[in-house]
Amino acid sequence: MIQIFITGGTFDKEYNLITGELFFKDTHLPQMLDRGRCTLDVDIKTLMMVDSLEMTEEDREIIIHNCRKSPANEIIITHGTDRMVQTAKALAEADLSQKTIVLTGAMIPYAFGNSSDGFFNLGSALAFVQSLEKGVYIVMNGRYFRWDQVVKNLKTGNFEEIRQEIG
Repeated sequence: MIQIFITGGTFDKEYNLITGELFFKDTHLPQMLDRGRCTLDVDIKTLMMVDSLEMTEEDREIIIHNCRKSPANEIIITHGTDRMVQTAKALAEADLSQKTIVLTGAMIPYAFGNSSDGFFNLGSALAFVQSLEKGVYIVMNGRYFRWDQVVKNLKTGNFEEIRQEIG
């Protein structure tokens, strides 16, 4: 079984036609999995619906606690992209070494239809969580990154590998 924890982020935001603001209503994950004809055994649990810019250390502790108590060894966390790396670091430092944990998100809400990258990122996360070694990863833009070797490029909105300088 693959555990999927929902924490919010752009992935699940809706658009208010009157005010033009983005807001949370409910997760789109079940309909995304149905649309993708997913046949995997998954368990979806909503932990919170927050923008990652508003995520607190207490929120991260809730995520860690749920990862620790989950019987699943393969876990996907939908998360806002702005603070995804910080949560990945907290998970890695929590010593959940017996599990493969993948954080993923979207730059454009799934509710925006074909322009959203959320559907693609979810599919990638489902594939990577089953094939990567135990550890904590970020999956975005069709790629996976180790938690300690990734940064979000604030100019492009893409996640990139941190290049380690040798010598």
